[in-house]
Amino acid sequence: MASPPDTSKTTKLERYNSYIRKVNSTKLIAASSKLLFRVTLLVALLLIFFFTINYPPLTSEKTFNNNIHTTTHNLLSSAIYGGGASWEKQVRHSSTPHRPNGLSVLVTGAAGFVGSHCSLALKKRGDGVLGIDNFNSYYDPSLKRARQDQLTKHQIFIVEGDINDTELLKKLFDIVPFTHILHLAAQAGVRYAMQNPLSYVNSNVAGFVNLLEIAKAADPQPAIVWASSSSVYGLNTKVPFSEDHRTDQPASLYAATKKAGEAIAHTYNHIYGLSLTGLRFFTVYGPWGRPDMAYFFFTKDMIQGKSINVYVTQDDKEVARDFTYIDDIVKGCVGALDTAEKSTGSGGKKRGPAQLRVYNLGNTSPVSVKKLVAILENLLNVKAKKNVIKMPRNGDVPFTHANVSLALRDFGYKPTTDLSSGLRKFVKWYVSYYGIQSRVKKENEGEK
Repeated sequence: MASPPDTSKTTKLERYNSYIRKVNSTKLIAASSKLLFRVTLLVALLLIFFFTINYPPLTSEKTFNNNIHTTTHNLLSSAIYGGGASWEKQVRHSSTPHRPNGLSVLVTGAAGFVGSHCSLALKKRGDGVLGIDNFNSYYDPSLKRARQDQLTKHQIFIVEGDINDTELLKKLFDIVPFTHILHLAAQAGVRYAMQNPLSYVNSNVAGFVNLLEIAKAADPQPAIVWASSSSVYGLNTKVPFSEDHRTDQPASLYAATKKAGEAIAHTYNHIYGLSLTGLRFFTVYGPWGRPDMAYFFFTKDMIQGKSINVYVTQDDKEVARDFTYIDDIVKGCVGALDTAEKSTGSGGKKRGPAQLRVYNLGNTSPVSVKKLVAILENLLNVKAKKNVIKMPRNGDVPFTHANVSLALRDFGYKPTTDLSSGLRKFVKWYVSYYGIQSRVKKENEGEK
């Protein structure tokens, strides 16, 4: 009988090979650990280096350090915001004027109702216009995107970002020496403040302060025209509303934040020499308008055969508004920009008295909501299903009426569009934009 094969040598060889594999594995792990440690250390040192040059000691005034700080800040910002050179080229091209002595204007809220119209008007006359907008969802963002598309056709670039983003604003001012800011970004709407109050503080107060902080440090400092609101008149009963009337009784949080904005503007003008002009808009309406406004959702509901709520006061009086057509508001905004004096600060310090103004921009002819509905019934050729109800206590005021004599005197503001004419243009845009086959009267379709 044959003896079994001797496997001892094979077994020893396998054990040896196993031992070698374990040794090699251990060495590999050790080497990997050392490599990982070195990479981590290198990254940490790089972070410390970048942090140091971006935030140099306050006592350091050496030109070399300042140049390193500026260069590194620009490189990092370019990488973060928009992707570098291509993005910067768009920003510069959009903001460059194409007429002698043209303005270079940063328009905040450029995809909004008033912002998009003002941007187009400025661009068409040869000014440089750069927009910024956060495209929030307070109302349908697709409407804002459609406005953006209109601006893009006219080579107006909108930076997608928030006015509370300090680094983004710094980057924009690093690239462009803006002569003016048209500040129209805001959380709008009186009633929504009861649902989301902090959004008003964040945008209308904190956002405004952040923008002013950037503007005060800019060289040169831009002149600023910004949107206040007729809502600041609040519970004032003197009519027509004039700029010297009391505004210390706001009826809504929205109004309170706009009044706070006027006080903040005074502060930055007084301390830092910023030229600031506040515009109190009165119920702006027209094509490309806001869906949360009564004329807009009345039109929508009436076309769809739905009922609408028509408010009256607690003592059964009609509610009326000084409805102002968008083209008239744009003329007022442009007039305010053209007559805005230069800011007087430099390096964040005031060098002399600076311009501080506030104006009403309205139509001067209040119209009742009942009359508004009647005009829409005639234009749409439908009979509205009206629910006449008492105005809820949600911050709305029963009556507005603008005295615009100050704006007329200072920059020739004179509204020319009555409500019937303005609504005719709005309805024509509405049925076209939404592709509605309605019973709109033929004269609207034939209007050019």
